[in-house]
Amino acid sequence: MQKGGSMFWRGVIGYLPVNIVQGLVGLLTIVTFTRLLTPGQFGDYAIGFAVMSLVHTSVFTWNEAAMARYWPSEDLRDGGADHAAAIYRTWLILLAAVPLACIVALALPLNSGLKLAIVAGLAAVLPRTFAKLAQERRRAAGEVGGSATIDLVQTLGGFMIGAGLVWAGWGGAGPLAGFGFASLICAVWCFRSEIGKAKGGRFEAVRLQRHAQYGVPLALSLILSLILSSTDRFLLAAFLDEAAVGAYHAGYSLANRTLDVAFIWLGAAGGPALVMALERGGRDELITAAREQASLMILLTVPAAVGLALVAAPLSHLMVGDGLADSAAQVTPWIALSGLLAGLTTYYFNQAFILSQRTSLLLLAMAAPVIANIILNIILIPRFGLHGALWATLASYALGLLTAAILGRRSLPLPLPWLTLAQAVGAAALMALVVSRIPALGGLPELIAKAAAGAAVYGLIVYLVDAGEFRSRAEAVLRTLRARNAT
Repeated sequence: MQKGGSMFWRGVIGYLPVNIVQGLVGLLTIVTFTRLLTPGQFGDYAIGFAVMSLVHTSVFTWNEAAMARYWPSEDLRDGGADHAAAIYRTWLILLAAVPLACIVALALPLNSGLKLAIVAGLAAVLPRTFAKLAQERRRAAGEVGGSATIDLVQTLGGFMIGAGLVWAGWGGAGPLAGFGFASLICAVWCFRSEIGKAKGGRFEAVRLQRHAQYGVPLALSLILSLILSSTDRFLLAAFLDEAAVGAYHAGYSLANRTLDVAFIWLGAAGGPALVMALERGGRDELITAAREQASLMILLTVPAAVGLALVAAPLSHLMVGDGLADSAAQVTPWIALSGLLAGLTTYYFNQAFILSQRTSLLLLAMAAPVIANIILNIILIPRFGLHGALWATLASYALGLLTAAILGRRSLPLPLPWLTLAQAVGAAALMALVVSRIPALGGLPELIAKAAAGAAVYGLIVYLVDAGEFRSRAEAVLRTLRARNAT
């Protein structure tokens, strides 16, 4: 098997357990924090999380992107010492932005609970960014175990510590502080090995310039992506109130985090594998690896989005606190479809810009949906409230996917497996038809019945039509293994 394909499937298998944990913890986060926090406190948490993500993305992400993109080639030269030296010394300089952001947050006329949440999120940026650099290096090198361990500790540790802090009365700041403490554990664990990579390395201005030319447009595009995903919360708070933000965030998290588990899982395995395929196998190996990844991504995420929409009511009432459950049930189907479009854009179509290092085009691709989102939210929220934000989100992500697909072909064309897409959509439509016939039993019985029926119908159809030719490939692998055992 080719280098990129082998690395991809090794990552798919290796990252699966941690992504299952992430999915479960993501749901437990909603169950726990929507019950322990008031709607207003949950809104504080949502805004604090958005600020934390904005600072991380705007200041540190370009450096993290350079670590990931260039490690496969730099590691072949001097073990990556010069590359690591440039990355980690740059990180030390960038840390100055965090206390400045805290000063600004404390000076703003915000309520005390929201200020505490924002400061807790900003403090978490310090260890989080170092742990992220360590994880990006491991992921780029194909060190699945080390990368997965960082994810696992941050996910489980962050939730457990955060829940304890919320129980102790920290309000919306509790989940953010919990994540910060878990990231600190990872940073301490990784520190010696990661700094050792930079030993003897030189800090070169030319290398830093190269990193900035690649990473800054990428970071700016991610800022636009963050604005795209969080503008609705700020505008809901401005036009309505923080309780509306909490309701929206609950439903948004329920749908988006569930889909994110699949996309992040496949992206963690797929992105580095595509870089490795291009750097060490050339364009032909890249196309083969990309087609395989796109097929698997479509077959897994299309039914996940449709399934979330079908079980929105029982899932919301089971997972979300009573004060937010009805609103979350309205939000979930719209965000499920939006999340599907966003995931395909981020984890597949946008890879064309990263692989070709033409990240300035990625910045352009993100501008259109962000501008559309802001305009649509300003127009629709005052007139239609929560539903206006949902319609604006869906339209913006659809525009984003279309823009990325068109501009990506100018950068580095990636294949789109149309037959696999048609097979997945057709199977999902039949799945929806069957699930819609199941009566509304309410609660866990309805959720189990619909989920089981949907999975069975979709899985059977995909198997029978050999969608993506994965059944044929699996049978070929089994025949090979049998032949080896026979000899």
